[in-house]
Amino acid sequence: MATTVLRPINRRYDRIFFSLMTILILATVLIGFARTYYLAGLVRAPLPNALIHIHGAIFSSWLILLTVQTGLISARRLDLHKRLGLYGFGLACLMVILGTLAARDSLRRGFAVPGLDSATFFIVPITDMIVFAVLIYLAYRARFDSAAHKRLILIATVAILDAAIARWPFAFIVRSHWGADMVCYAFLVLLAAYDLFTLRRIHRITLWASAFVIVVQQFRIPLGMTKAWHSVANLALGKF
Repeated sequence: MATTVLRPINRRYDRIFFSLMTILILATVLIGFARTYYLAGLVRAPLPNALIHIHGAIFSSWLILLTVQTGLISARRLDLHKRLGLYGFGLACLMVILGTLAARDSLRRGFAVPGLDSATFFIVPITDMIVFAVLIYLAYRARFDSAAHKRLILIATVAILDAAIARWPFAFIVRSHWGADMVCYAFLVLLAAYDLFTLRRIHRITLWASAFVIVVQQFRIPLGMTKAWHSVANLALGKF
């Protein structure tokens, strides 16, 4: 009877790979928000209102926590990692609330990217929060399955990188949303490639969670252009 021999997982590879992915995520966000936020003095940054300042601070806290948690795994401090994980789940819930409020505030101010009206663009941050919330909830449920947990956390974070990537000062990003999408999906490709290298297959979480992110992001703009979604946007503004 033939048996399949799987390559044993090298934890050192995991520590190196997920640390590098965290660094790439930090660099992505710093490049996107450097001019308007991080290098503008944070508190003194010319943001529209206090809500957006709080929103920026909380989302930045998530990146700091992600970095700390990755470092604790590398240092084999699983005890501290688990304790902070509970605070991380609470922080993620706060992010979803503030992200939704910030999306409504942007709609109220008529904010949109070129080529879209504000009601259509409203679907982008809303779906970002939905995808993030779903993946973080599943990551919490899978907290005793380290392979699934770390992939869900990583993909959930990648799913909300579009706001930072869209602000990159590069022509291929500015011309079309496809450029930002491709940068976002490059993270997912790297994770799939790492799975193939270490597991000789793509982990089921990598496969379906990445597909979830891509499908939502590719179908949300057509949905956002419909009258039904514009009615949702009007309801969000209190217009009946």
